[in-house]
Amino acid sequence: MSVQIDTALVQAYKSNITLLSQQRGSRLRGAVRLETQKAEFDFYDRLDSTAAVEVSTRHGDTPLVNSPHDRRRVALRDFDWADLIDRKDRIRMLADPTSPYTMNAVAALGRSMDTVILEAAVGPAYTGKTGSGTKDLTLEVAVNYVESGGATNSNLTIGKLRRANHLLRVNEGVEDGEPMFFACSQNELTALLRTTEVASADYNTVKALVEGKVDTFMGFKFIQTELTTVASSIRDCIAWAKNGLLLAVGEEIMVDVGPRRDKRNSTQVYVCGSFGGSRMEEKKVVRVKCDETL
Repeated sequence: MSVQIDTALVQAYKSNITLLSQQRGSRLRGAVRLETQKAEFDFYDRLDSTAAVEVSTRHGDTPLVNSPHDRRRVALRDFDWADLIDRKDRIRMLADPTSPYTMNAVAALGRSMDTVILEAAVGPAYTGKTGSGTKDLTLEVAVNYVESGGATNSNLTIGKLRRANHLLRVNEGVEDGEPMFFACSQNELTALLRTTEVASADYNTVKALVEGKVDTFMGFKFIQTELTTVASSIRDCIAWAKNGLLLAVGEEIMVDVGPRRDKRNSTQVYVCGSFGGSRMEEKKVVRVKCDETL
């Protein structure tokens, strides 16, 4: 309950309510495969590649090629948010707080959606007929892992971006025309600017990227978010091809604003949503470790 709402009363000479700085809504939803899910658990089948058999004899037997099938299980997770606005506070306010409260709540649900996607990117994927098996994002330098720098750590560099791009493509993780994305914090963007020489051909593009004038560089569309995980100053940035990550939405974000009879008719702002995520293919996701102390 908002016991601090009196700070927005007329005596504070405020004619509106200002939302404090925050990420407002999901930034990653449009960068992943989106599905609608109607059950608590759902399965998404995968078909792996096969090789053709060369014909070496006349009238030989027809070869049977077993197509490898696999599936990923996605579990929906429920999120909600609620707060109360006292009727007397509404009367004494110059601005109706309902709308800012709703915006604040929807922003919180959007960030939860991004957290689900980022957790799915690097966490275990549930596999098998019943989803009881797990597949980890193995830290294989040749497949889906860019080190923080070996003996000498580093923050984000053009070399790391080039390596991530290379891994996605050399492992056939990018289909024709499939967009690639890179999620990182502002710290990595600033570090990237420091690593480029003023006279280099990349400097102006990186500067525009940091300033938000462009969002694409080195084949990636950049998504700046502070929700990526960091431990001991090492941040996990994520590079991926769009179909490598899946977001399943069971219930779109729903907003309900109305009186609570059991709370003396205070107005309740209630927002909820149901969604889950999964990594669909390891070769489509690359973890890029960056040392933020540098």
